[in-house]
Amino acid sequence: MNPSANGWIKKLLKELSKKDTVFNLTEDTFYESLRACGFIYGSNFEVVCHVILNKDLTEEELCKTNLCIALLYAHNNSNSEIPFIESAINFYTEINELKTSFFLGFLGEKKSNGQLEKIIHKRIQIDDNFITKNFKYFVVNALLYTDILAYQVYLKNQSISIDYIKNLEASIETIGLNALNSKETKNQYDESLIKLFESSIRYRSSKPITYQKAIKNIKTELEKLYMLDLACMATWTDKTIDKKEQRFLIQLGSDLNIERNIINLAINTVDEFFNAHKEHIALLSSNNMVQSFYNNSSKMVKKLITRNSKRLYQELKDSKELMVLLTQSTKRDLTIEEQKKVHEQLFDIFKSIPSLAIFMLPGGALLLPLVVKFIPKLLPSAFDENRIEE
Repeated sequence: MNPSANGWIKKLLKELSKKDTVFNLTEDTFYESLRACGFIYGSNFEVVCHVILNKDLTEEELCKTNLCIALLYAHNNSNSEIPFIESAINFYTEINELKTSFFLGFLGEKKSNGQLEKIIHKRIQIDDNFITKNFKYFVVNALLYTDILAYQVYLKNQSISIDYIKNLEASIETIGLNALNSKETKNQYDESLIKLFESSIRYRSSKPITYQKAIKNIKTELEKLYMLDLACMATWTDKTIDKKEQRFLIQLGSDLNIERNIINLAINTVDEFFNAHKEHIALLSSNNMVQSFYNNSSKMVKKLITRNSKRLYQELKDSKELMVLLTQSTKRDLTIEEQKKVHEQLFDIFKSIPSLAIFMLPGGALLLPLVVKFIPKLLPSAFDENRIEE
């Protein structure tokens, strides 16, 4: 099976039909298998449950395979009478209707294995020219399990509410920030990473939701386990979990009503996994993750804006308020409400330009500060003049 060639899903489904014992696993056991292979952490090193033994698959190919198997597991353990391929495509269509334009262009095609292959390919990876390894590992692939959680809700209700997705993302961000802030001693690197997240929260009215609200949003056992594992991963980004971070993780697990032995297992598992693979994960092998993130992402953002400068200019001309705010952002810090307006209006523009669909991915808001930085420099001089006049 070659996940980089056409027809791989059909071949995968045939292989899995011979090894259907994986679909008889309990939800907890299957989740632990996804964690063990690296899918939960966003860094895949093997196929879940070893159902496919290809040793030469790339990380992206492993990630594609694991996402497809996880979706299929959710489908097979539901009461849905709709075939898997059709159901999965319907799910991503529903997400598209909830203002995620990343898959726009595929959804008008006939529902088939090939269409799902295209969706999964775009969901996992954008060409190296568009996305950096660090950004992909840390933001996009680490959040892929949100697809599985949302798909389970979709299978149960045959629809998916945007409120569910917003609440889940908001909880991830709040708990992630709390995990990052729990470090006993913070250096400039840690403060930079925290500010990066704080400036990139996409769904908020005036400020991040409270920790108590975040905990309240997390209801199912799988959501709780996933939230704990993401927090463990956040605390491990500096390659250690100090005592204060450990106390935070134990308290988080307790607040989520997770048994102490499971909390300890989550802490030990993330430590063992990243120690075993840290030399092969771009995020962890970097001496300064924030600096690496900005250096690599800046090139990608600059190229995207340059290639789309004419279209961006036209779109921005029709959004006078955004032009004013972008001008002011070069001279002063915007208020939280102004930042929210900039985020919302930029995302509306990005949805109309297919090449900028990367910013619609989960975590795409992390790149918005870079977008704001480059827009005044790369658009025609008339853009600046118009903004000053406004």
